Amino acid sequence: MSEDGAVTRAPGEGGRLMRWAFRHLAGPAEGVQGAVQGGSAEAREAWKRDLAERKRHTREQRERKRAAREADRRG
Repeated sequence: MSEDGAVTRAPGEGGRLMRWAFRHLAGPAEGVQGAVQGGSAEAREAWKRDLAERKRHTREQRERKRAAREADRRG
């Protein structure tokens, strides 16, 4: 908050009218299955597989770098 007590907002955030319109006219997403819960079970499983693959790749990269450093120290 600023010193005079007014709440500072980022440019483009909108004013009082935009906040009112969004709150009263847009409302929550209804009728879309999984909109709040995060999608379908297949999408969650695909995300989990992708995350596991990314972690595996990162782990392999770290192991390669570690092995390269050890080889440099020895040779």
